[in-house]
Amino acid sequence: MTARTEGAAATGGTIRVLVVDDQMMVREGFSVLLNAMPGIEVIGEAVDGRQAIAQVAALRPDVVLMDIRMPELNGIEATREIVAADSAAKVLVLTTFDLDEYVYQALRAGASGFLLKDASARQLADGVRVVASGEALLAPTVTKRLISEFSRLSDTPRQPSLTQLGDLTERETEVLVLIAQGLSNAEIASRLVVAESTIKTHVSRILVKLSLRDRTQAAVFAYETGLVRPG
Repeated sequence: MTARTEGAAATGGTIRVLVVDDQMMVREGFSVLLNAMPGIEVIGEAVDGRQAIAQVAALRPDVVLMDIRMPELNGIEATREIVAADSAAKVLVLTTFDLDEYVYQALRAGASGFLLKDASARQLADGVRVVASGEALLAPTVTKRLISEFSRLSDTPRQPSLTQLGDLTERETEVLVLIAQGLSNAEIASRLVVAESTIKTHVSRILVKLSLRDRTQAAVFAYETGLVRPG
């Protein structure tokens, strides 16, 4: 799996969204809200995970708004298959509770972030833009708390791979730790007293060297390898 920067998010064009939920009212509601936002277009809907996989392949969206609990194939498995296919689409999972064990499983499967179903129209649009850009974690403090909490409950963290981490410079490893702590590029730049553009370069190199899709996956990697400990 390689870091991908394709799509509208990388070129400044309209962000193309696929909405996946087994409830028609939820799908239609999200579609109406997102289509009313500048720079965002809902290009399709899916009622379950299997249909979502097919629609991603056919429509090539930038962002997939993915419900977790669905019949036939749930959002976690659908996310895993979409990521395994090396799709450029970023998956934003929907949940009712912010500390939902299934959300952590979805992040491990390759989702780029999560959003509560009761989010406002503005939060929904901002979430789609953030995930599409790959520039920052969605709701950093909440996402960090969720990753920290459920990495306690996951398998015993393995030791950081010398092969993988050995490819990172000392500064890149430092940046990776700060990403896992939920800091934005600007915050990391301020902490390390360097230009924000320098941090963006470090982040890009980290993603390429570790074959990660985005910052959220970098944070998951840091926790799961034991580079950063929960708490």
